[in-house]
Amino acid sequence: MRSVYRVPSYADRVVAPPITPDAPDAPARRRVRLPLLRMALAVAGGGLLYLSFPPRPLWWFAPLGFALLGYVLNERRARAGFGYGVLFGLGFMTPLLRWTGEFVGLVAWLPLALACAVLIGISTAAMAVVSKTRLAPLWMACLWVADEALRGVFPFGGFPWGKIAFGQPEGWYLPLASLGGAPLISFAVALTGFGLTWAVRNWKLGVPLAVLPLVAGLAATPLVGTNPSAGTATVAAIQGNVPRAGLDFNSQRRAVLNNHVKRTLELAQDVAAGKAKQPDLVIWPENSSDIDPFRNVDAADEIDKAARAIKAPIAVGAVVIDRNDNLPRNTVVLWDPEKGPIDTYTKRQLQPFGETMPFRSFFRIFSKTVDRAGVFQPGSDPEGFAMGPAKVAIDTCYEVAFDGVVRDSVLAGSNLIAIPTNNATFGYTEMTYQQLSMSRVRAVEHGRAVVVSATSGVSAIVQPNGSVTQRTELFTPDALVATLPLRGETTLATRIGAWPEWVLTAAGVLALALSLYARRRKDTDDGPAGAA
Repeated sequence: MRSVYRVPSYADRVVAPPITPDAPDAPARRRVRLPLLRMALAVAGGGLLYLSFPPRPLWWFAPLGFALLGYVLNERRARAGFGYGVLFGLGFMTPLLRWTGEFVGLVAWLPLALACAVLIGISTAAMAVVSKTRLAPLWMACLWVADEALRGVFPFGGFPWGKIAFGQPEGWYLPLASLGGAPLISFAVALTGFGLTWAVRNWKLGVPLAVLPLVAGLAATPLVGTNPSAGTATVAAIQGNVPRAGLDFNSQRRAVLNNHVKRTLELAQDVAAGKAKQPDLVIWPENSSDIDPFRNVDAADEIDKAARAIKAPIAVGAVVIDRNDNLPRNTVVLWDPEKGPIDTYTKRQLQPFGETMPFRSFFRIFSKTVDRAGVFQPGSDPEGFAMGPAKVAIDTCYEVAFDGVVRDSVLAGSNLIAIPTNNATFGYTEMTYQQLSMSRVRAVEHGRAVVVSATSGVSAIVQPNGSVTQRTELFTPDALVATLPLRGETTLATRIGAWPEWVLTAAGVLALALSLYARRRKDTDDGPAGAA
């Protein structure tokens, strides 16, 4: 029997490729590389978002960050969307919130950044689902607003510090604040970024969605005015400085009070010499008197001396011990030059990991420094002060980050906003610049001039159009004096309040529900056919 086996020829060995069953599979490599690329782009997108925030004037980085996020979420599953969103959130929140751990360590900073990133991941999981629908950029931008709404109430009573609007005091989107507040700015920025991503796939859809928010911001610019419909007031903001940065500045409380008294007396001398205008009212910072003036006669005498010298009422940031429960309140005391203390405002929105410590006993397991956080009690009355010709809304430090808190104080009848703040507890970090940008957004949102008075800086005078006309340096004693317009009328954003946020959130959630329903119905319809 002849054999059918043939010895391979030389041509066969040259032309035919060698059999290499163990060689790497190119499609498999691509399946590994693409997720790694998306992960890197997600972190980079979050990093761009962080870089768009003050003190850097790179507001246009924010839409680019959302464009990268839109790319990595495009037609992904919800589980992948969650993972990419957490990475995006970490790239954004970890550097943004570095100030929270400046003096209490990683125990506050990293868990808070991770918690915010997880909440962002929940919203990006939903975005991945709606990314397959028509007008996907619109629904994804709505879901980002929903995420910010959630972070405004959770965790720890709400932490809205990373609202996109707060990084836009220099940008073209700022005028939108007068129409729909901070949520409308966040929506417009996100829509621009997601629209840029979709423009690559469908320019007829993506380009209009990317351009429309910018056009709307520019069109709203004439609505942002400085008309002094209720007259004017000359305001002084005192920055007395502190002995040293950090939580330990409290150990020299008398020195802090003396610094602010001294700088006020120096201003009074300048007024008497004609070097400065006579102020109608004076704003001292938060914690300018951590000695309770209602219990300490010496502190009361010093404040009284300053008020009589400057011949104007002073809003004094003080720590007051309540006589009923013996617990501290972060209070602003209205000190009249003739009558002494005549009114008070107690901070309503307290700062976690500073004035309060959530889950103190749990976090104490990891670090004893948590006991340096306070046990302050919140107030409830939004009413501000009548000071000279002005009715002043008081929003102390952390409160400026909360839409409803600021709006309530404005609706109490104010025509001027004061932000007494103590940034000494965060040293030379970016916190003070981030907070100043919030004050600028609030000025446009409510059509009010804003006076920022900080213990160690940055103090500033903000016009109703959001522009900063005067500011101080960090850890430098100073006094700012300016004549500001008093606005009696309210903006559309003030009148409608949280409605834009609610409507945009509802639209995003409805789009998500319809997407899930359509997918479930498709799977049901395909089931019998697949079985057959």
